[in-house]
Amino acid sequence: MTTTAPSDVRPDPPASPDDASLTEFGYRQELHRSLGRYASFAAGFSFISVLTTVFQFFAFGYAFGGPVFFWTWPAVFAGQLAVAACFAELAARYPISGAIYQWSSRLSNPSFGWFAGWIMVIGQIVVVAAAALALQMVLPAIWSGFQLIGNDPSPTSPDGAANAAVLGVVLLVLTTLVNVLDNRVMSAVNRIGVTAEIIGAVLIIVLLFTHSERSPGITFHTGAGTGGLFGALMVGSFMAAYVMIGFDSAGEMSEETHHPRRTAPRTILTALGAAGLLGGLIVLGGLLAAPSLTDGRLGVDGLGYVLTSSLGDGVGRALLADVVVAVAVATLAIQTAAGRMLFSMARDGRLPFSARLAKVDPRTGMPGAPAVAVGVLAAALLLLNFASPDAFLAIGTTCIVMLYLAYAMVTGPLLVRRLRGGFTAQGTDETGAPLFSLGRWGVPVNALALLYGLFMTVNLAWPRAAVYDPAGGHWYFRWFTLLFLGVTLAVGAGYRAFAARAAKARTPEAAEASYA
Repeated sequence: MTTTAPSDVRPDPPASPDDASLTEFGYRQELHRSLGRYASFAAGFSFISVLTTVFQFFAFGYAFGGPVFFWTWPAVFAGQLAVAACFAELAARYPISGAIYQWSSRLSNPSFGWFAGWIMVIGQIVVVAAAALALQMVLPAIWSGFQLIGNDPSPTSPDGAANAAVLGVVLLVLTTLVNVLDNRVMSAVNRIGVTAEIIGAVLIIVLLFTHSERSPGITFHTGAGTGGLFGALMVGSFMAAYVMIGFDSAGEMSEETHHPRRTAPRTILTALGAAGLLGGLIVLGGLLAAPSLTDGRLGVDGLGYVLTSSLGDGVGRALLADVVVAVAVATLAIQTAAGRMLFSMARDGRLPFSARLAKVDPRTGMPGAPAVAVGVLAAALLLLNFASPDAFLAIGTTCIVMLYLAYAMVTGPLLVRRLRGGFTAQGTDETGAPLFSLGRWGVPVNALALLYGLFMTVNLAWPRAAVYDPAGGHWYFRWFTLLFLGVTLAVGAGYRAFAARAAKARTPEAAEASYA
């Protein structure tokens, strides 16, 4: 792999210190720099999208863990905060699009970094599909007319699963259009959406707590669970694990951010911190305000049921409308991040159709082809929902595992580099201030990040029949995550072998340099 610009395209002279930080790595400034600190924060926060993901997976977490599943939230937050702190250091040192791919390649070697980027971008495409499916959790609850197929809106029913796919495809068409228009339009939609989501989240928290039916002590009670308390918590942690991913998107947008060395590290941490606080309070508020913890509805209908039954149809539906905005903006942000990953890898000639995927429209400053590719592939994944309602959970869990594994492929090499003394805190940002650094806490925080990431990857991918194939008869859903990961790695290895042979047939030296 090459991490510099192609030899026939020389970087333009830097027009600003921001551009100089990119030219330092051998790339031209093609994407338009128009994102400030709040827009950078919005990129990370909207990917996490507390309202989207908590509403999407609350019922699942409660069904398996009962009220005690709340405590998986602070545990997952602590682990992901360690990961985010490591990423903040890397964002300051490598402010380049395709963050996971770029960071892993520079910390380890080009081959390892390529697979990290490959796993990450496939995982992001699956996340786009999973986020789009979240509309099914809220739109039919607002108005029954949004249930276009059948009568049962539950996403685990055949009608609900099929309807979720239809709504998701419509949303993907809209987000793809926004992603090819202009990065200023995309940024404006993101900022407005995130602002609405934060306001809505605060209102939901206040209303849930003021309509509380019980004390916080309920969080020490267990439900039916699976495999005892420990097993229930391990499965219940899926919700928190799914919510708190994507904070690295602020790093993905570095080439479009003003003062990225200074801005991105701070917005990575603030995006996760804000999401962790708001999400934890929403989960707790939902448990306290639910009309009943034993009638079975909380484990099926989730927070939508709490809002409409506790706050009344009018207020509940108004807040659910805000959740719809959050779902749409989250899908947009995740699609944008995946598009930047494709662009970054294609710019280095590392993907099929690289020339097309790396092309940036000079007028809009947007790489349009990656956005279209992500939208089409995510829409294709949604078709699995027509096959079985179990696809909803399989898609959701698979995307988390892919991202967690890609994260570990960064924190692992980073820890090795630290232990060898090859990762220092030297350097300054665009303002002349020292780069963000963990200092003496670097090794313990990094070690925690790696161990947590590997543990959760195994936990999420474990083929539990009670989770992935509760009705039986769909063994492929039980093993879906592992099968999908295996196919991803096999396709990636196959492509690399084919590309290396093709390159060697042209120029053996180029093949050795590009596909080492």
